[in-house]
Amino acid sequence: MNRLLRFAEWIDRLTEQLGKLADWLVIFTVAVGFYNVIARYIGRFLGLKLSSNALIELQWYLFSVMFLLGFAYILKHGANVRVDFLYSHWSDRRKALVDLLGTVFFLIPFCILGLVVTWNPVLLSWGRLPDGSWGQWEMSADADGLPRAPIKTMILISFGLLLLQAIAQAIKYFAILKGYRGVAQSLAADTEQVPFE
Repeated sequence: MNRLLRFAEWIDRLTEQLGKLADWLVIFTVAVGFYNVIARYIGRFLGLKLSSNALIELQWYLFSVMFLLGFAYILKHGANVRVDFLYSHWSDRRKALVDLLGTVFFLIPFCILGLVVTWNPVLLSWGRLPDGSWGQWEMSADADGLPRAPIKTMILISFGLLLLQAIAQAIKYFAILKGYRGVAQSLAADTEQVPFE
């Protein structure tokens, strides 16, 4: 059990680092958006094109990456929406049992399904042709747009990270059921933190 808990701790550290990265992406996204707005107005005034479709698409790519990286972080901190008028009054063991069952029977299969369903569209976006050869990347339909393949790949990465965090959570829930008291306190501490501090 201790090896599993160390594995869960490693996943938790990875998730925390990605949460910090998402913090910086928020700032960068706002900066790009601010530049796009200012450049558009100043460009009109000066009669110059100071912004481009690439910068506009970069703004929504960054927002998407921030959102997709946040899934695992939100799961770790229990910041997802809950209707917990019953749950909040349960014992740690009962909460762990319900969370374990939900994670094993719903969340983990959902992540696996998400990986399976998005695998081929992502490969097609990278230029994988039906005959197995490789062609051109999928590009934006807008002039000067960005390639679509990297942002579509983030869908796979986010499902993979969410799956890893779901496994870590399941390990922690199982540890609580086995009587590891420190794990329950650790989970409680995680859920008390404000996401994306």
